[in-house]
Amino acid sequence: MDVRRSLSNHAGSRRSPHEILRRLADRVTPDTTTDEPVRELEERVATLLGKPRALFFPSGTMAQQTALRVHAERTGRHAFAGHPQSHLHVWENQGYSAVHGLRFHPVGDRNALLTRDDLAAVGEPLAAVVIELPQRDIGGLLPTFEDLAAQTKWARENGAAAHCDGARLWEAQTGYDATLPEIASLFDTVYVSLYKGLEGVRGAVLAGDAETIAHAEVWRRRLGGAIVDAWPLAVIALMGMDENLPRMREFKAHAQAIARAINEDGFAHTTPEVPSTPLFHVHLPMSREEAQQAARNLAEDTGNKLFLYARSNPDPRRCSFEVSVGISALEFTPREVAELVRGLPKRI
Repeated sequence: MDVRRSLSNHAGSRRSPHEILRRLADRVTPDTTTDEPVRELEERVATLLGKPRALFFPSGTMAQQTALRVHAERTGRHAFAGHPQSHLHVWENQGYSAVHGLRFHPVGDRNALLTRDDLAAVGEPLAAVVIELPQRDIGGLLPTFEDLAAQTKWARENGAAAHCDGARLWEAQTGYDATLPEIASLFDTVYVSLYKGLEGVRGAVLAGDAETIAHAEVWRRRLGGAIVDAWPLAVIALMGMDENLPRMREFKAHAQAIARAINEDGFAHTTPEVPSTPLFHVHLPMSREEAQQAARNLAEDTGNKLFLYARSNPDPRRCSFEVSVGISALEFTPREVAELVRGLPKRI
């Protein structure tokens, strides 16, 4: 399938090996060493987040499980709490339990944001509270900064660490008046992804105080994450910081324009109606199977990839898909997206 344009950050020509290698060749010089890019990346993320130290990991899964393991060992507790649709629980085969022997408390309504009252209902002492910004699986919703501060304060007052699942923290910052350091200051540890909004190949960074990150470095080696020659992953991430980070508010504005066009069209609707970040969900009056077949046919016929996959719905006649706006999505006008969405039933 020849995908010429993609509304998704995770597909299209900008993700092709040839394009990535071309961009790397433009950035790497004869003076580039194998360890310099990783060191630069760690220092840059630490500075951006206002944390004393940051550590590169080959994957976000490893970075977050390491953070939880460290918090568990430092508190002597083996449970953590988070949203029922936390990435750690839904997408990682419960690695926190299989690898680290930790227990997860899903708290609150799976279709609503986590609240301080939800946390207070947990009876077991916690090693950490995990808060995802934004909450991807419920449409990229964000708690208010005041709610976020109350939740992280509750964690500390109850002897737990506050950990930020910031896979999309770069995007989430556009939903606050607060700066990245102000957001990160609410948390003991912060994980950020290098390949989503930054369009990197792979990798993650975990930031926190020097002692915590030193402890995490031990676990990174134990888990096989202290890889040599990680410089290509670091270089492409640094390029994303240069090119994409300054445009996050532009991406958000385009996401809001696309959502507005879809909602005005009337065939589908978005959650939230007005996106707080460059991420939102589109809800379709079609079954999941119908939507995925229509999207495949659209891509084969026109080269336009509308989404990666459709999400099921309790009503089998409906489904949804995720939109995460980045550079690729800017090639689509809002009206064009609304028309492509409306045209899906004709492509089954």
